[in-house]
Amino acid sequence: MSISEKIFEHKDFGKVMMIKSTRTRRISISAKPFQPLRVTLPVFESYSRAERFLKEKEKWIHKTLEKIRKLEDQYTVFNEDTRFHTREHELKVEHMDGDIPRVSLKNKMILVKLPLTSDIHSPEIQDMIRWGIQAAWRKEAREYLPARLSDLSRKHQLPYNRVIIKNNKTRWGSCSQKNNINLSLHLMRLPDHLIDYILLHELVHTLHKNHGRRFWTNMEKICPNAKSLDRELRGYRIEIY
Repeated sequence: MSISEKIFEHKDFGKVMMIKSTRTRRISISAKPFQPLRVTLPVFESYSRAERFLKEKEKWIHKTLEKIRKLEDQYTVFNEDTRFHTREHELKVEHMDGDIPRVSLKNKMILVKLPLTSDIHSPEIQDMIRWGIQAAWRKEAREYLPARLSDLSRKHQLPYNRVIIKNNKTRWGSCSQKNNINLSLHLMRLPDHLIDYILLHELVHTLHKNHGRRFWTNMEKICPNAKSLDRELRGYRIEIY
């Protein structure tokens, strides 16, 4: 639980967020695309100690931020000529008379209509386009994922309670203590064999709630190349498209 935070501009690392938490026992640093560098520290540590910790980890931070910048460069900036498609929908941007931009799903198209005066590169328009793309993924996910999960569940005799699909940008999937399976709509960006790997991964979590030896033993029984698929999945970033 966070009890206080401090945000400041670092001369080398840009914006840094420092968070005191009752749940941590040591200082840690994390970096994610399009987010400030994050320093989490125990409540008994001072912010000045955290700043010294940043200095101590300076070499690691520079190396990590360099990797993050490369990931951010993969982030699509949409324009009128961008060719982008989901499994079943294709993006189409049109200009029109009028004052209000609109996005809709129609005839397998993600149709974006912009006023002639709109700047397509503005954050608001970029967010609107992404909203339309995610709406297409959500529709496709609801049509595909529950049915596929049910098939794999029956095949491997791994029952679950219910399935929930969300716009989760931190995890591809998860399984609760009550065996409710949560899936990210961003699974629809993955090839079929990786979707199946994640669905099987969460189904095995109905038996084993951690990633211990028994979990991986069961995974290998129903998915013999599980470890190689897990490595392949690391090449995809859920927050980057």
